[in-house]
Amino acid sequence: MQAAAPNGEAAVDPAELRAQLDAANAKADENYNRLLLTMADFENYRKRMERHRADTALAARRALLRQLLPVVDNLERALQFEDANAGLRSGVQQTLKGFESVLDAEGVRPIKDVVGKPFDPNIAEAIETRPEEGVADDTVLDETQKGYMLGEHVLRPAKVIVAKNNA
Repeated sequence: MQAAAPNGEAAVDPAELRAQLDAANAKADENYNRLLLTMADFENYRKRMERHRADTALAARRALLRQLLPVVDNLERALQFEDANAGLRSGVQQTLKGFESVLDAEGVRPIKDVVGKPFDPNIAEAIETRPEEGVADDTVLDETQKGYMLGEHVLRPAKVIVAKNNA
């Protein structure tokens, strides 16, 4: 039986109060730790979604830029014809410059200096091999289609012809 307190209420055992306080503190700690885990999970989810959005946007950008490259190729081929009249040639040159400036603004750069260098499958695609006297095997002889980089990544590999003397 509990003794009555001076104000008429039942006296509470200090050990029982301590046990209740300890239980409440343990529950608070457990809830706090769950809150921290939930916040960390949400932060990880947010970062994952940001990466996913950035990857999706980059993939869409690459796809669009890849679609523009054949137009640039065709304009460059049109300029190789000497028979075109001056007005047409000037118009094609201006159109090509416009496309090149758009690509440049988007960070697209042509892959340069592949001819005469050793074949690098990271930036070029060999579409043909042919023997060439006096040239080491796996040396790029000719570039049939320009390759392009988007930042540090290959947007489109160069298409090249490679030397193979002992086929």
